[in-house]
Amino acid sequence: MKYSKITGVGHYVPENVVTNFDLEKHMDTSDEWIRERTGIEERRFFNPDKDTVGNMSAKASRMALERAGVDVKDVDFIVFATITPDYFFPGSGVIMQRELGLQGIGALDIRNACSGFIYGLSVADQYIKTGMYKNILVIGAEIQSSALELTTRGRNVSVIFGDGAGAVLVQPTDEKNKGILSTHLHADGDFAEELYVKDPGSSRKVRLDNEILEGTSIRAHMNGNMVFKHAIVRFSEVINEALQANNLTKEDIDLLIPHQANLRISNFLQEKLQLEEGKVYNNIMRYGNTTAASIPIAFSEAWQEGKIKEGNLICLAAFGSGFTWASSLIRW
Repeated sequence: MKYSKITGVGHYVPENVVTNFDLEKHMDTSDEWIRERTGIEERRFFNPDKDTVGNMSAKASRMALERAGVDVKDVDFIVFATITPDYFFPGSGVIMQRELGLQGIGALDIRNACSGFIYGLSVADQYIKTGMYKNILVIGAEIQSSALELTTRGRNVSVIFGDGAGAVLVQPTDEKNKGILSTHLHADGDFAEELYVKDPGSSRKVRLDNEILEGTSIRAHMNGNMVFKHAIVRFSEVINEALQANNLTKEDIDLLIPHQANLRISNFLQEKLQLEEGKVYNNIMRYGNTTAASIPIAFSEAWQEGKIKEGNLICLAAFGSGFTWASSLIRW
């Protein structure tokens, strides 16, 4: 039986840096208010003349392939996680495929928001284990700034999100105890409307009209207290689930890379799991919440900074809209 491993990681973030002080010009907020509640100091917004979800992902993928020493033509499948595709349809997986010149291979799009990357990693893991594919790109990418309401009314959501893309290459290995040890996926649709964008939705008499365009249903709605309350519970549960499945303990974790939703959540997890300061990787300060892109961007940066070494046990964990939550344990 084959097993799967991540052999390359890459990321791309737009050049346009937007600080908390920049947001002060558009809404009643302050750098101190944003940092205290989220830990965010700045984020990246895309350049409409330069960046698309598809081409940002292609740049991240090329970096991952280069680091893995694999030619782009060897890629035989794409798993693409985003909730902000370039078009309503088709998904951005085929757009990135075109950017890379990979016409003909399969491209699967996943819409699991903040958990999307780990869901995608789980899909790739199964395909590799069955022998169906040998070189799978798994991508998480978002352009969220174009949907943000940069006003005081939209402040609670608009100060949080940013844009970017991250990618990993997944390949087979014969080593049972190396690579992706396990993935764990969960969802609870009872809370679907606690973090969502209602329109344009298909189950309306008219998908889009002036009333919808002028209202708030096309904006992200988030019950922040509800999300925070569930996130801190589900994060802990799904991390422990992964450890128990592999007969490991929290002391075995060398690096936890959580979805970058809120620095307070990451700090809570660090305290609850009693992990040392350097064992939780955070970059939300620089990029905000990039939804499906946040874990692969953080993964790539952590590797780049030398925080991931041979034999390290890496734990990925996410929670987000759906509600969905997921984890993965990886032996590097």
